[in-house]
Amino acid sequence: MPATTPGAEPPPPPIKRSTYRHGNLRSALLDAALELAREGGPDAVSLREVTRRAGVSPNAAYRHFADRAALVHGVSQAAMARAALTMEEEIDRLAPVDGPGGDRAAHARARFRAVGTGYIRFAVTEPGLFRTAFHVPADMAHATDTTGAGAGGLTPFELLGAALDGLVETGLLPAERRPGAEFLAWSAVHGLAVLMIDGPLRGVTGAQAHDAGQDLIGMIERGL
Repeated sequence: MPATTPGAEPPPPPIKRSTYRHGNLRSALLDAALELAREGGPDAVSLREVTRRAGVSPNAAYRHFADRAALVHGVSQAAMARAALTMEEEIDRLAPVDGPGGDRAAHARARFRAVGTGYIRFAVTEPGLFRTAFHVPADMAHATDTTGAGAGGLTPFELLGAALDGLVETGLLPAERRPGAEFLAWSAVHGLAVLMIDGPLRGVTGAQAHDAGQDLIGMIERGL
């Protein structure tokens, strides 16, 4: 141990991480896990690397996540919320429908298209998070969980459902054809997204991805 000069001030203690000082360790762990997921998808998320990036010991993670599966589920829901935010951004760009001359049917159609556009945009701009969002769970148990919701409190699945309800309310979609419509629309858009990030269409440009998405959404709208 190095000697100290008599009367000198002792060296300052190591600076503690803000995660401890602010009591926000769970959020810090999720932020680190999101970074890993963005870089390499769900397979890149590990408890050891997450805690290393958060600046805490590996055992600290177990206070908030029982195991790696729980951590991946948490980051999956957080990634789902990012998808919802991207979809909300597309919706927020629409012109307001209130006021004289507002065309509610046109707005409902535009909202439906915005939901699909945002979904595809999230997939092609954040492929790692997109893969993570749909890594777990294996069923629809958490499709409406608030941990996967955007700023408006709706998850991507709920945003799609609300857009379809708007088509029914404005007479663009017959009420008898509404049940189950979200599964058909979701399957088609999700399939295109996967083809563009993991399949034979992954070489398309951003403009081509956008155009293909708009064509597909139009086809879904006509089919509904």
